Parts: sequence; structure tokens; C-alpha cells
Amino acid sequence: MDNVLVLKDYKTVPDIVHEYEPTLKFGHIPLVIDNGSYQCRVGWSINDEPHLIFKNLIARPRKDRCKKDAEPPVTPPIQIGNDIINIEAVRFQLKTQFDKNVVTHFEVQELVCDYIFSHLGLDSDGCVPHPIVMTEAFVTPNYSRQLMSELLFEGYGVPALSYGIDSIFSFYKNNIGDSGLIVNCGYHTIHIIPVIRGKVIAEHARRINLGGSEIISYLHKLLQLKYPVHVNAITMSRIEEILHEHCSIALDYQDEIKKWANPDYYDMYVKKIQLPYVQNTSSSTLTAEQQKERKKEMARRLLEINARKREERLAEDEEQLQQLLAIQDLIEEGDTDEFEEAIKTFDIKSYADLQRQIAIVQGRIDKNKQRIAAAANPEEVEVRPSGRMQPPQDPEAFQTWLAETRAKYSEIVSRREARRARRAAMVRRRTAAAAERMRVISRLAAAGDEFGNQDSDWDVYKSISREADSDSDADGERLLELEEALREHEPAPSSSLHHQLHLAIEPYRAPELMFQPSMMGNPEAGLAESMEYVFKHFSAEDQLLLANNVFLTGGCSQFPGLKERLEKELLEMRPFQSTHKVVMAGDPSLDAWYGARDFAGSNDFESCCITKEDYYEMGGEYLKEHHASNRYYRSPPPIVDNTLAPAGDANVVKEEIVVDC
Repeated sequence: MDNVLVLKDYKTVPDIVHEYEPTLKFGHIPLVIDNGSYQCRVGWSINDEPHLIFKNLIARPRKDRCKKDAEPPVTPPIQIGNDIINIEAVRFQLKTQFDKNVVTHFEVQELVCDYIFSHLGLDSDGCVPHPIVMTEAFVTPNYSRQLMSELLFEGYGVPALSYGIDSIFSFYKNNIGDSGLIVNCGYHTIHIIPVIRGKVIAEHARRINLGGSEIISYLHKLLQLKYPVHVNAITMSRIEEILHEHCSIALDYQDEIKKWANPDYYDMYVKKIQLPYVQNTSSSTLTAEQQKERKKEMARRLLEINARKREERLAEDEEQLQQLLAIQDLIEEGDTDEFEEAIKTFDIKSYADLQRQIAIVQGRIDKNKQRIAAAANPEEVEVRPSGRMQPPQDPEAFQTWLAETRAKYSEIVSRREARRARRAAMVRRRTAAAAERMRVISRLAAAGDEFGNQDSDWDVYKSISREADSDSDADGERLLELEEALREHEPAPSSSLHHQLHLAIEPYRAPELMFQPSMMGNPEAGLAESMEYVFKHFSAEDQLLLANNVFLTGGCSQFPGLKERLEKELLEMRPFQSTHKVVMAGDPSLDAWYGARDFAGSNDFESCCITKEDYYEMGGEYLKEHHASNRYYRSPPPIVDNTLAPAGDANVVKEEIVVDC
């Protein structure tokens, strides 16, 4: 248990309701919301850290039928964010406002906004009298932004609103220049965004529809397929914990696979994860004397079973011997035709073969009779187990004896399995064993009647006979003795060993999806290939600017080894002796909120906000562009199809009817 890791099974802590201080209430302080598809981060622009960090999820638990009349209700009708204490209990009732990384379900978004404003302690009579900085996805559709503006302006009455891209906020927060290649590794997507001299080149940006959600799902399937017995214990929450704490990016994935093919490397570096289990507390109430008597009774029953099997085999052999002797009498009486018909049923080719088979059966009968006679002697029954299988009393000698007993047991089991595999291979066509058998038979057929004159011919016969590989009686009895000895003296393995996950290549295989999406059936290009494709759209000078400032941000950029892997990929794709540099965000998860907070506290913030008047005049899709925003493209007017309308008459005067309500 020294190297076994225990799952922590983190539980969320419900968010407190923060105090709505007078400084906030009357200071017109902007509110910063980083609306991520995995986590939402909310805080005031004058604070150093966000007040709320929670998963962007809601759950509608099933009603408790037994307690539906309870006052107040035992389970709240809707749980949001950190109010979901046990997320696995409501896994199938979870909902999110996102489709990939774009907000599409605004009934869920409204519930999340209610959660945000209520936990910030806002008591301003149904409205939010604060400007809001809201992050959105790169190239968010106008329709999604229109519904978001409608919700905030008309539902909550916010005075001003500004949108910005989370990854670009993070880029400028780290102060690494105005040119670079942003690699934003998110929960659902990976964005590769080139920025040249402060300008986002949106037409050459690329998106990979893969992120942390797909990596978690892939690792979940891998471990459930590897451990089908523990399907229920391998939950998504535990997979997230394993991903966050034990997964990393391999510098060379193929080389990593070869390493894990070595058993010694596997034993040295495998990570053992202990799953929760219930210890079996039922202990035997028998005394030492009663246990000893029970073992004697089991030994006696084992001897009876062996004796019964010997008697059955003896009866079968005696019956077979009588049949073979009857066939021998036929040839002695000169009835050759009947002899030839009779030996076909026993797969016997000649009279010499018959004599040999009679000798074999007679030998088996004599040996079985000797064993039955020996087993009938009670003194020998007592001496044999105590003499041959009684372990030594010395602890060191006992461990040696136990190891030797295990080795003998394994050897006999391996020998029996090899014989059974060979028999099965000889029965099937087109196997190496069957082909070898046919080759030997063909060679013997060419030898003619001389086969059988020498004793060595019997070894050849055994090599081609399908019955020659049958399990020997001695091996069977010895195996039973060893099993009984191990069952009695070997310490029982701990039940915890049966509830462990062994992580070998899986912690490298799951994050490798970022570079090889085809591993899960996604036909898109991987991260390195997409970056190379983006480089090709720029001049050599601009390529150098981008390559010297590759900026990693987003939650999935925190995998250990990702920076080194990208540096290796850049070395392979870039021209000889050209320079490159990969920069990691200071806090990949929170830098987007920090950047939006700094923007909300800048002098240019008010000029970059859309007001309610702008919303009514320009429409909900409108936004004011700034250094971290999407570009604004006005949606084209809807196409009116007049082909099916009746042709108008020029002489008809159209009048407008006004209805006074």
C-alpha cells in the first residue's frame, strides 16, 4: 500500500451570499463575468480575486416522492453551480447553457445569472445597476450575442455592457507584446488565434472541436473498458480528478508506448489508484480446534473424491481392455474381416498396434489398482500429507517453502494449459500444430509397414496422437495437493487489491487527443498540424513574430509536458535555425478574468461599452470593438422571396389601416 494513491473525491462547498457594500452600491463599479463553458468566474473590478467560481451547470433533481409534502421541500427544485454537492447523484439531470463553447440555451443562462446576482447580494429592486464585462467565445454568432444582450438589458436592466474574448484578455494580461499566436485550450474547443501588431487576424484563425470534455470522456471509456468490474465506481468526477492530477503530455508518444511495453518499466512507474470499497468484516467464529477438524474433514472428502475418480477410471480401462482382448480373439480365430472392421472403431491400424494398445491399457489398470490399494491404507493416508506437504515451522524456511509450492503449482498449471492449447490447435485446421501433425503422418505413410519395429516409433506416435496430450493422473493429483496446501497456508490477499486502477499509458493516451484527434474518431487535424497550417498563411517575417510568441492559455493548457511538446513540434515544423518560443500564461484558468478586470478598470472602458440606447438603436447583436473583442459584422437583412406573391396592379392604391386599440 506504499505506492497506492487514494482518490480524494472532492466535494463542492456552497457559495456564501456576499455583502452588497455601499461602496459597490453607489460607486457604479463594473461587474466582471468570465462566462466559461467549464467554470464561471464572477467578481467586481475593484477586487483582486473573483468572488464566485463555480461550474456552469444546473440540475433539476427528481422529486422525492416520499417527502413531496414536506415544508420546506427537502431538495431544492433547482441546484446551480456549487449548490450541487454530489454531482454524481444528479449526473443525468445536469444541463448547461452551452453548445460546445457558444451560449445557446438562454433559459439556463438566466438561471445562472440569477445565481450570480443573488450570491453577490444585489438588492436593487430587480435590476443590476452596474456595467458588465462579459467574456464570449471567439467569433460568437450574432444571434447568440443578441439574446445575451436582450437578457441583460431587458431582463436585468444593466446600464452598459461590453463583450471581450477570454483568450485575448489573458494574452494582454501577461504583457508579452502585441504579436503572438494564441493557443487557447478550452473545455470544448481549442482556438489558434494569430495576433499581428495588436490586430487579430480572424480569417486565418482555426478551431479544433476538441477539449477537456472529450479528453475526460475518452479516459472514462478507456478505464471502464479496462476494468469492467468497476464500471459503477469509475465515475466522471473521479476521472476528472485523475485527469487533473495524474495526466500529462508525452514528449514523444510512440516512444512512450514502447517504454510501457517493458514489464520492468511498467512495474516501476505504474500508478495504482485505490477505489473505495467496503471491507468484509465477517470473521470466522470457529475455534482453532474446530478449524483443524474442518480441515481434516475437507482432506477426507478430497481423498474420497480422488478414490471415486480412480475407481471410475479403473472401470473404464477394464471395459476397454475387455473390448481389445475380444478383438485379439478375432484374429486368433482367423476372422480377418471382422477384425479389420473392429479395429476401425479404436483407430488401430494393425495387429502390432493392437498389442501395444493392450499393453498401455493393462499398465494403466495395474497403476490404478496400486493407487487404490495405497489409498485404502489409513497409515499411508496420514503420512503422505504430513510428510510431503507439511510446511516447516521456521519463518524463513516457511517463506521459502511457500515460494517453492507456488512455483510448482504454476508449473503444473502452465503444463496443463500448454497441453490443452496444443490439443485445441491440432483439432482446428490451418494451425501450425495441425500442419506439423499432417506432415509427420505423411512421412510415416511413406515409411510403409516398417513403422512400429522400433521403440522410438512410439514417441512419434505420441506426437501425432490427439489423445497423447491428455492431462496425466499424476499431475491432477499433485495439483489438488498443491491447491490444498496453498489454500491452507498461503495468506489471503487483501481485498483492497481487487479495487485498484493501474494507470500505465492511459494518463498519456487521453491528453494525446489534442495532437491526434483521430484516436477517438475525430477527422480533424491535431494541434501541431493546425498551427503549421496557420503559419503558412503569413509571410516569413510575420511567421517569425508568431513563432517567437506562442501563448498558451485555457484550463487544458495546464497539462504537464504541453509546453515542451509544443517546443518540440515547433522545432520540427519551423525552418532550419529559426527561433521559436512558447510562453505559458501565469494562471491559465483565471488570467481571462484578470484581463477583463484590468480592462474594466481602464480609462477606455466606458467608451467601449454599449448602452441601453445603443442596444435599442443598433440591435442586440451590436458591440463596440476594442483590443480584445470580436469584430462586429452586421447581420444581412433577411431575404424576402417574392416569387410566390401575386403580381401587384399598378392601379391599385394601397391604404394603411390603423386600428385604434
